[in-house]
Amino acid sequence: MRRAVTPLLAVTVAMVLADSAVVTLALPDILLNLDATVGQVAWVLIAYNLVLGLAAVPAALVLERTQPRLLAAVGIAVFAGASAWCAVAGSIEVLVLARCVQALGGALALVGCLEQLVTERGERRGVATWVTAGVVGTAAGPVAGGLLTQAISWQAIFVVQVPFALLAVPAALASSDRPARPTDRHRPAVRANVTLALMSAALTAALFLLVLLLVEGWGRSPATAAVTVSVVAVAAVAAPVLVRPFRPPATVEVGVGCFLVAGGLAGLALLPSSDLAWTVAPQVLVGLGLGLTVDRLTSQAMDLRLPRARHAGWTIGARHLGVVVGLAVLTPVFTSDLQDAQAPAEQAVTALVIDAPLPADDRIAVAKALGDALVGQRGQVPDLAPAFARLDVDASDRPALARLERDLDDQLERAANRAFRDSFLIGAAIALAALLTVVLPRRRRTS
Repeated sequence: MRRAVTPLLAVTVAMVLADSAVVTLALPDILLNLDATVGQVAWVLIAYNLVLGLAAVPAALVLERTQPRLLAAVGIAVFAGASAWCAVAGSIEVLVLARCVQALGGALALVGCLEQLVTERGERRGVATWVTAGVVGTAAGPVAGGLLTQAISWQAIFVVQVPFALLAVPAALASSDRPARPTDRHRPAVRANVTLALMSAALTAALFLLVLLLVEGWGRSPATAAVTVSVVAVAAVAAPVLVRPFRPPATVEVGVGCFLVAGGLAGLALLPSSDLAWTVAPQVLVGLGLGLTVDRLTSQAMDLRLPRARHAGWTIGARHLGVVVGLAVLTPVFTSDLQDAQAPAEQAVTALVIDAPLPADDRIAVAKALGDALVGQRGQVPDLAPAFARLDVDASDRPALARLERDLDDQLERAANRAFRDSFLIGAAIALAALLTVVLPRRRRTS
């Protein structure tokens, strides 16, 4: 068990931070299965990040009055129980409540695991393990969630976490007690935490909006979307390795990372078509920026600052409240843009149906079926495939009908690209704002 302590604690940290975005690709299934609205489903993400962000610093204060191994074990147990509760939730309200409890347990687990990793591996290696596990979890969360949703169901996302968490409870209890409490107190690293919050808000556009564009806008399966966005995770893991030979100053590394994220989001805003290949280069930029910023900023905010757990709490709070701000800013924008794109899309559908080389009776049937589909899916990018599948036309007219379906799909995909464009550009602007916090000169202290 002693040998498994560090790996299990690192996996726990990765799981807790992956949960901030792990359900992104499952949101359409949750929307359908729990008969919820888009606004209610958004709270599955918002509630977790909000509670985790607000509870992190209080959890660190509790840690100062107890033993890390006990706090970590309790937090992991609560996280495991709440994950099981999420899996059996029968309504969206119960799911959101379970996510809040899950986040509370996650906050306790994160700060407790940090202290244990430092005890097990030493100051720098322990903090580095904690930070790296968090970056990997953040980047890989949507990928894992999408694959599990496609292969099994959205409930599987939460079910698979339970055995890992249950194994981590005895590992936490087996860890050594920490040394004596430090008496030093350092101020929070305000600049690093502000930059981290802004970067988290910007990365929300990449990790949240991109998967919605792929699944809801372009009609790709969750598994296809998961494989597609895995580019971000791979690039994020590769980024520190690529820059290590150059040993750039921390400010330069973070500044370059912010600029790369801004460029990647701008690239996603200007996609020329719905071919998945066009998303690769922007995702590489975003992933490299993620790998160069989040771990470096977290390390800067915590570097030799005491009490360690309290400063970790500040970084967790900054990161996840940044995600909440990103969701709060971007969700109304793309929702409004989707609604605004509805009328032009309907006009395009009408024009293409009228011009289709089909008999008049078939055109009327097509127009009625598509009109019903558009009304039933108002406020989102419509899926017209079921409407076409229900149409009964002569075999000689099927090639023309198939061509009409392809033309309509192309038109709707272009409408989806336009609907998400402003949100991606806002995300890029937030990344540039993070860059400003890096390059602005520091105020000199006066004696």
